[in-house]
Amino acid sequence: MKVSIIGTTGYGGGELLRILAYHPVFEIQSIHSSRGEKFISEEYPHLNSLIEKKLEKIDIEKISTEADLVFLATPSSVSSKLVGEFAKSQIKIVDLSGDLRLKNSEDYEKWYRHEPAEISILEQAVYGLSEWNKPDIIDGKIIANPGCYPTATLLGLAPVVMKDCIDPNSIIIDAKSGVSGAGRTPSKIAHFAEISENINIYKVNEHQHIPEIEQQLLKWNEKIRPITFSTHLIPIGRGIMTTIYGQLTAELTTKRLIELYQEMYDKKTFVRIRPEGQYPAVKEVRGSNYCDIGINVDERTGRVTIISVIDNLMKGAAGQAVQNANLMFGLDETLGLEFIPLYP
Repeated sequence: MKVSIIGTTGYGGGELLRILAYHPVFEIQSIHSSRGEKFISEEYPHLNSLIEKKLEKIDIEKISTEADLVFLATPSSVSSKLVGEFAKSQIKIVDLSGDLRLKNSEDYEKWYRHEPAEISILEQAVYGLSEWNKPDIIDGKIIANPGCYPTATLLGLAPVVMKDCIDPNSIIIDAKSGVSGAGRTPSKIAHFAEISENINIYKVNEHQHIPEIEQQLLKWNEKIRPITFSTHLIPIGRGIMTTIYGQLTAELTTKRLIELYQEMYDKKTFVRIRPEGQYPAVKEVRGSNYCDIGINVDERTGRVTIISVIDNLMKGAAGQAVQNANLMFGLDETLGLEFIPLYP
């Protein structure tokens, strides 16, 4: 299977190259960027002698003819225009931007402040939360790859929301991300002097991932009310930790909730549930496609604390994108993704 990548010079595109270079079925046909034609090793020296492909201009007709699949690792507002053109051909599409995730175009305009994709494209796009939307992904032609924060949050919340174990009006998410989540374009908040020995809260109550999380939670449980979602930038390169709080609707022990999570994530390879009394750290999933989850019930308050960690560039972006591509082509979803996390 031949694949093309558009937006190869960003961190998500770079991770796609790392994964696909050794994928047993997918072959990198072409890589594309708006930064001009040059060898990818000039942009990413660590690829020297490993990937000698040259960045090409974006030629939709040529890509659609030569490749079976295209990954769009472009900024929001860019990929929606490209998808509209690619959708006219038979090529399959995995979009890593936020352009196709929200089904309500008014929500997209409000939260992303860009012009939304065409309604016909939004209707075709399948939300690619691999563990829970597998049948639709398998049948899909256009996949909206979930955001990094929503992936960690939704995988952490799915069992208690689906089983109605949590007060629908009580969900609070405290999320923290490494600076690679801010992208590769220089910015003040990600400047070394600003982030080193520091922690910043940002987009307070207005992060664009809020409606994405709520949209999926409502699909699982129509009782869900608006969530409180706070994001922080921390001085690490990569990784996300979401600490989720909610009031339980019944008297449940930590042991029973862990058993519920183990049952519901049974045979879902990339979600690992920690034993009672153990909680995950971001370094324990770094460089991998795993999401690790730890759970604790405070029997004194009746509240549950759920800790969910991922590598934002892997399970939160490129890793999940390849997992979805595997499913689209009828392959084992773990193919090319069974990396042991980097440690320490």
